[in-house]
Amino acid sequence: MAGHSQFKNIMHRKGAQDARRARQFAKVIREITVAARTGLPDPGSNPRLRGAMLAAREINMPKDTIDRAIKKAAGAAAGDDYVEVRYEGYGPAGVAVIVEALTDNRNRTASDVRAAFSKHGGSLGESNSVSFMFSRLGVVRYPAGAAGEEAMLEAAIEAGADNVETGPEGHEVTCAVESFFAVRDALEARFGPAESARLDWRAGTVVTLDEERGATLLKLIDALEENDDVQSVYANFELPDDVAERLSA
Repeated sequence: MAGHSQFKNIMHRKGAQDARRARQFAKVIREITVAARTGLPDPGSNPRLRGAMLAAREINMPKDTIDRAIKKAAGAAAGDDYVEVRYEGYGPAGVAVIVEALTDNRNRTASDVRAAFSKHGGSLGESNSVSFMFSRLGVVRYPAGAAGEEAMLEAAIEAGADNVETGPEGHEVTCAVESFFAVRDALEARFGPAESARLDWRAGTVVTLDEERGATLLKLIDALEENDDVQSVYANFELPDDVAERLSA
C-alpha cells in the first residue's frame, strides 16, 4: 500500500506540475499576442515583444511555439483582442494585493477575481486602493557568472539604472519604468540576454503573517494565479522562515 500511495502522490504532483506549466505557457502566449499586436511583430523593433520572448525562454518554451504565437498574432483578426486590466484589494490581515490581467471579457475576469478574494478572506477594492503602497519599477536580473560586481554596477549606471544589488544568486538591477527598455537593452548588448527582465511592483512596507493567515493568503494567491486571465499577482507580505518552511512542506 505504501508504494502504491507514494506512486499516486508522485503522479498527482506530476499532474499538478504539468497543469501549472500549461497555464504558464498560455499566459506567456497571451502576452506575446498582445505585444505583437500593439507593435510590429518583429522583436528587433518591439521592446515589449522582446520582453515577452524573454519570459517565454524563462519557462523553457520551445522556439517554434514562440514563433507560431507571433505569426498567429500578426495574422489574426482584431475581433479577439485582449485588454490590460489591474485589480486591487486586500487579503487576510490587511495584506495589499495587486492583480494584473489580460482579458477578452472584463466582466468575466472581474467576477472571477472578486470571487477568489471573497472565498479566501479578502475583498476586492477600487482602482488605486492599494497601489500607493507599492513602487512600480523595472527589474533586470543576471546570474552571478554573467559579470563581476563592478562591471555590472558600471554598466547599469551608464545605462541609467537606479540601483544594483549583487549577491550569491546574481545581480538585480532596478530602474524607473520609463528607463526600463533602455536599461534592459544596454545590459543585453553588453552581457547577453538577461535571466529575467520585467516591470514589477515592490511594496514599501510588508505585513508579517503567522501560519494560519499565511496559509489562507497563499490559497488566495494560488486561486488568482490559476485564472487564465491573470498574468501576475503581487502582495505586501512576508513569512518567517519557519512558517514558510512548514507551508511549503
